[in-house]
Amino acid sequence: MSAPHVGVELDTLFSYSLLPALSLDGIIHASIVEGSFTAVLFCEFIEGLLNHMQSFPARNSVIIMDNARIHKDPTIAELITSRYVI
Repeated sequence: MSAPHVGVELDTLFSYSLLPALSLDGIIHASIVEGSFTAVLFCEFIEGLLNHMQSFPARNSVIIMDNARIHKDPTIAELITSRYVI
């Protein structure tokens, strides 16, 4: 006797990307997208993150990113500096 088949057939693989924003207090903002983050999706993530940020030099006022190409979009820098976050 075989075990009953439960679940979904995995003919198609799905990939998701998780992007968390960490502070000294833990995760303050996160986003999950199917596939990879594009410049547009990353910009939307930053807009959401900025709602949890404060003006410099207050707590949660500094964003640190690595040198990934997606981080170099001029719109990202404009969004961040327009909120007096560094």
